This record gives sequence, C-alpha cells and structure tokens, in this order.
Amino acid sequence: MRQLVAIERFCLTGHILSLVFGLAGLLLVLPNPEFIATLPAFGQGLFGWSMAGGGVVYILLGAVTVALYASRTLGWRACLLFMLPSMGLSLSSELLGTSTGFPFGHYGYLNGLGYKIAGLVPFTIPLSWFYVGLSTYLLAWVGLEAIGFKGWVKQVGAIALGSLLLTAWDFVLDPAMSQTAYPFWEFRDPGQFFGMPYRNLTGWLGTGALFMSVGAFFWRKTTIALTRAQLTVPLVIYLVNFAFGAVITLNQLDIRFWIPTAIGALLGVFPAIGLWWIAKPAAATEPTILIIPSDATARSEASKAAASQSDVSTVPIAVVSKSSS
Repeated sequence: MRQLVAIERFCLTGHILSLVFGLAGLLLVLPNPEFIATLPAFGQGLFGWSMAGGGVVYILLGAVTVALYASRTLGWRACLLFMLPSMGLSLSSELLGTSTGFPFGHYGYLNGLGYKIAGLVPFTIPLSWFYVGLSTYLLAWVGLEAIGFKGWVKQVGAIALGSLLLTAWDFVLDPAMSQTAYPFWEFRDPGQFFGMPYRNLTGWLGTGALFMSVGAFFWRKTTIALTRAQLTVPLVIYLVNFAFGAVITLNQLDIRFWIPTAIGALLGVFPAIGLWWIAKPAAATEPTILIIPSDATARSEASKAAASQSDVSTVPIAVVSKSSS
C-alpha cells in the first residue's frame, strides 16, 4: 500500500509539474522564438518533443494518479466500474461529435494530444474525461452526503452537481485549447458564447451526466466513506486543471474572456472547494488508558500488554498507576 501511495504522489507531482512546464512553454517560450534559436541542438530537440508530447504526458499522469487514488480508497473493482464507462461513453460522444456535430457542435482535433482513434479523437481525451469526471463526482457525492442528503436524492444530486463541476472546467478549457495562438482543436462553426456553440456546453453536461449515471449504477453497492483529507487529491486535480485553462485563456485572449472564466469559477472552483470543506474531517483518535496496579507482578504483566499493543497500533497509550488498597 505504501508503494502505491508513493507512486500516486509521484504521478500527482509529475502531473502538476507537467502543467506548469506546459504553461511556461505556451506562454513564455513559444512567443519568443529568438530564445528557442539560442538553445543548443539537444535543447531544441527536447523542447520540440515536449511541445509535441507534453499534452499526452500530463493527461496520462493525471489518469494514473486518479486511478491509483480510486483503487486505494474504493478498491480496484470500483475504479474499473467507473473508469470503463466514463472512457467508453465519452469516447463515443467525441467520435459522434467529430463525425456529425452532435452533441458538441462541429469541431476537429489538431495535433499534440497523441494518436487519434479512428483518425478523429486523440486517445488521451477519454482519459481526461475519466480523471476529471471521477474527481468531480466524488467531490459532489461526499459533499452532499455531509450536508445530509440520502438515498436517490443524493445519487441524482451527485450526478447533476458532478457534471456541472465538470462542465464548469470547459468554460476555460475550450477557449484555451481552441482560440489561442497554439490550438489543439478547432470549432468549424464558432458559436455565440465566446466562440463556443451553446450546444457544446449542453453536450458536456449530457456526456458527464451519462457516464456518471452508469458509474453510479455500478457503484450502487459500493461504500463511499471519504474524509476531507481523503478528498484532497480530487480537489487538487480539479483545481490545477482548471487553473491551467484559466491562465492560458486570461493571458492569450482579450479581456472579454474574464466573463467565462468568472462563470467557470463560480460554477466550479468555489463549489468544489466548498464541497471539500464540508466533508467530514478524519475522526479524532482517543488515547487508550491502561490502569496499572502497584503490585509488581501485575505491573509487569500490564507493561507487557502495553508494549504488545504499541507494536500493532499507532494509538497513543496513557499509563496510569493505581495503588493497591
């Protein structure tokens, strides 16, 4: 278990660093080609590889992080029962969208996100739906449970709220990835909502709600008992991915794009932090009190018992001496 936790933390750190590196490349290096020209051949080759494959790396690291996290906290079976529907259904939506324009509008992927399935959708795209979608669903589910929602109301609420948090991310992701100087996809019919068609947003809501509903059905017998501390990974994943899109959008697009960024923050960032905050904190650990009599033999036996307990538990032990009458 400790090894898995170490790998999970390593992947999370790598995910964050790759996002930061990507921001530096997109915002600082690419706009200054004279700097690239000063690099040695090795440096230019490394930079070229990072720009070609950087998007693949950060998505893979994010997906591995969330998969390990879900497996550790919920079990491998529960992880797969959410991962497979989320990836399969989101890929189906993306293939349908890039082929017909439904449900997101007419758009197409460019380069930089890896091998394209059927020549249309990069293989990394369903991975991103999975790892951000699972993060938002868990935040919504645990937060609503902490508020007091029960039964089907909690289930439906978690699906609705989780898909809303997921869609709020797109308020900054789509402008950053499709309308800046270095796009990764493009809309062939730019819409009225800051270059995005309105049906793109409904498509995000619908796709998220669909795979979360299937995941919730498969999880109907799964116990989700996560504390605030255990929700930190989903929160961090959501916040850093939102920040990545927001920084690019606000840096490379005009001042009007503060509006979708602010809407995304109001619908996504602040609710996500609030849901994390109201989740139940870890239960406080009460110390074990051992009453040790003054009799020498009994004292020795009690000391051995205390030593034995300290070997198998991290619970603090308070030792109190009791004089014999």
